[in-house]
Amino acid sequence: MDTTVVDSLLQYLPEQPWVRNLALLLAFLVLAKLVDWIGSRLLARWTKHTSTDVDDELVAALHRPLFVSVLLLGLWLVLHRVELEELYLTLHERLIKSIAIVVWAVFAWKASRILLTAFSRLEGRHPLIQPRTVPLLDNTLKVLVAGGVVYFFFLTWGINVAAWMAGAGIVGIAVGFAAKDTLANLFAGISLIVDAPYKTGDFIVLDDGQRGMVTKIGLRSTRILTRDDIEITIPNSLIANQRVVNESGGPWPKERLRIDVGVAYGSDVDQVRRLLLEIAAEHEQVVRDPEPRVRFRRLGDSALELQLLCWVDEPVLRGRVIDALLTRIYQRFQQEGVVVPFPQRDLHVKELPDRTV
Repeated sequence: MDTTVVDSLLQYLPEQPWVRNLALLLAFLVLAKLVDWIGSRLLARWTKHTSTDVDDELVAALHRPLFVSVLLLGLWLVLHRVELEELYLTLHERLIKSIAIVVWAVFAWKASRILLTAFSRLEGRHPLIQPRTVPLLDNTLKVLVAGGVVYFFFLTWGINVAAWMAGAGIVGIAVGFAAKDTLANLFAGISLIVDAPYKTGDFIVLDDGQRGMVTKIGLRSTRILTRDDIEITIPNSLIANQRVVNESGGPWPKERLRIDVGVAYGSDVDQVRRLLLEIAAEHEQVVRDPEPRVRFRRLGDSALELQLLCWVDEPVLRGRVIDALLTRIYQRFQQEGVVVPFPQRDLHVKELPDRTV
């Protein structure tokens, strides 16, 4: 703002400097309140016609930065009207700029959090912005805002940014070499959160055969609770570079069970098929969609090999349902006279050793 305009407005006041400066400061205090009130009223009237609350939250967060910015402008004009030494004037100007940086940095942090939360709830959202990635992106934005505050502080106070950046680069290289495993786990954790091959609550199977439920996905490691109620902690750099079978993935969390059954040659295949379907239909935890089915797989060496295929609602039910179905199959086969063969071997002895010697 031009100081000549301010002087022309203050010419009707007493000539004492402190009176005019106080009047100017009070005028900007009133102006700050007026700008905040008018701005909030106009923006609130516009946000009423929208179907989301995001703009209302942004307007609410904008109150303080607008008010403080106008007030700081008035304080800056007052300082230039006061006869201060160049050193003190520069110090006060830098303090005013520092306060403005902090106020707008707080607004930027709040606005980024509001927008992140809103975008994560939208239908057809971007794959990068989802509820599970909001904490990671929120922390990233916090770091960026903090870095911007430090950068503008350095510019405001006349600190050589290039020298600090060079020093930070050297320190970063040293830290990178010293903590390469930790950084590898960190970047792998970020890729797992963004790519989402599994989520908390999913049942996964690792390359070494370990199976369990994912209880936590952190930036450094993933925790799995096995069926023995033992928690395994796996570094993200290891789990990101191996094949992971997600039993809860796909279009639904249902899992198909494969139960192999062998019956003796000469058995009635249609009867066996009917018995297996009845047994599956009787179990309350076997789903009806998809329907259970039986496949005749192979003419084995000593048995007709069939396979019962049925589904359960979630992988955690697999063990107990297989146990119940196998028990019921054995009982029904005994009742219906269906023979389950078992391997037999005939041993032929050509001659006995002579024990008379």
